[in-house]
Amino acid sequence: MALHAIGDTHLSLAAGKPMDVFGGGWEGYVEKLREGFQAAVSQRDTVVICGDVSWGMSLEEAKPDFAFLDALPGERKLLLKGNHDYWWTTASKMRAFFAENGFATLDILHNNCHFYGKTALCGTRGWFYEEDRGEHSTKVFNRELIRLEASLKAAGEGEKLAFLHYPPLYQGYRCQEIIQLLERYGVSLCCYGHLHGGSHRLAVTGQQGTVEYRLTAADYVGFQPVKLLD
Repeated sequence: MALHAIGDTHLSLAAGKPMDVFGGGWEGYVEKLREGFQAAVSQRDTVVICGDVSWGMSLEEAKPDFAFLDALPGERKLLLKGNHDYWWTTASKMRAFFAENGFATLDILHNNCHFYGKTALCGTRGWFYEEDRGEHSTKVFNRELIRLEASLKAAGEGEKLAFLHYPPLYQGYRCQEIIQLLERYGVSLCCYGHLHGGSHRLAVTGQQGTVEYRLTAADYVGFQPVKLLD
């Protein structure tokens, strides 16, 4: 049994927006993901997918992508919302859709927490607040802070890992409000996605303050989930 993370699977088995067209290692990425899961993940493992799961515009359009993920090795795949997850809706609707279609390994990590043994898995999408400080962006950012803190509070007093889609820091940028929440609640590791291609060079990885940070975008980790815990 092990815990893994990967971000930005960007599946598009029905939406017609495959990532292969971008090159940069994305060619044949669906098969690379299949092979990566088969190489790294066992049937009893948990995998956190850090957002940008599917290009589907609705749950129905994303259904083949969910079926693909559900069939991969792993007892649980916990899905975060990314900026391209337009299929995302309410927790009750998503869980009902997964149940109705027999996607038994899929669940969501959003305004809640899950446990891997005694370790709490917390998370939300996050936000690039520095890019737009208008009224709408401020509201979205504040909601994301509330969701992250709710997730961390639900974890209790034990060890906590955090998962975001947007990076809370990279070269030249620090989202101090999110970093402060991570540190205040004693998060030991924060995994994130979103950065691709040339943006990989901006990623901050390793220990920063009391938190270790890791970029887990699929093209950064070779389309193979990264083991976090045994």
